[in-house]
Amino acid sequence: MQFLLGLSDRQAAETVRCRIDFKYAMAMELDDPGFHHSVLADFRDRLAEGDRADRLLDLALARLKETGLVHERTTQRTDSTHVLAAVRDLTRLELITEAVRAALEEVATTSPHLLDELVDEGWGLRYGRPARLGKNPTKPKTRILAAGNDAVRLLEHLYRHGADRTSGPRVQGLRRIMVQNYHRDAAGHLRWRTAEKEGGPGLPPSSRTIVSPYDTSARYARHGHIISWKGFSAHLTETCAPDGPNVITDVATTAATTHDSQVLPGIHTRLSRPAGCCPPSTWSTPATPPCPTWNKPPANTRSPSPDR
Repeated sequence: MQFLLGLSDRQAAETVRCRIDFKYAMAMELDDPGFHHSVLADFRDRLAEGDRADRLLDLALARLKETGLVHERTTQRTDSTHVLAAVRDLTRLELITEAVRAALEEVATTSPHLLDELVDEGWGLRYGRPARLGKNPTKPKTRILAAGNDAVRLLEHLYRHGADRTSGPRVQGLRRIMVQNYHRDAAGHLRWRTAEKEGGPGLPPSSRTIVSPYDTSARYARHGHIISWKGFSAHLTETCAPDGPNVITDVATTAATTHDSQVLPGIHTRLSRPAGCCPPSTWSTPATPPCPTWNKPPANTRSPSPDR
């Protein structure tokens, strides 16, 4: 109900306290004071652990099968939509700068004494606020080398003090981002990576390229020449028999660069579970869809990762 109405957690909690229809749907008394809005975030975190969401879907499918709304070997079809990561679009230079800032903030939170001998006023000017340089910053080569050298100094400083072994995800992400965007030449100097066709050592494929220091699992993907996004892909399987309602039977979330054909074997395996609904056959001819009544799921769904 929160998703259908587009409510935030605070708005949803307030709605439960004020609206009778919400109380009725949740089997609550009219004088029930409701709950704190943070309960919703805690519930989503618990639901995402292990296979709890799959078990909940299995329970729903089992109930629907008992009532005759879902049948075994019914016609189904899978389609995918993109899930946007809740992160800013960053250029490569902004990515490096923001990765250094994120690592500094993490170290300052856990071990602030490690930064006493490293950070000075210049570091504060460069990394004291979120990076917003745009596509055409002034002196880009100077900024690229400065950010790269600062990142190397920070990582080497943490290594000397033994903090790299206990560092958090931001520092680990900075190390991976540095490897993907810089390299050492024959003389040992730090150099900016370029595309292979430009004579450089090449850039990593999009399936491995980190696009944000705050969500290192998000990836950049492009569909044709129009749709491009940074995030993930959601693959939804739905029954589409003409004699029954459309019911979602499987949901799979993958990296944005994962092709739809690579997801089908796992989907069929999950649909063969006891509470699932195994399809009668594999449909692999998009030109002749087996179910013309398929409703494509809405796009532009945002992931619950923290917005930076």
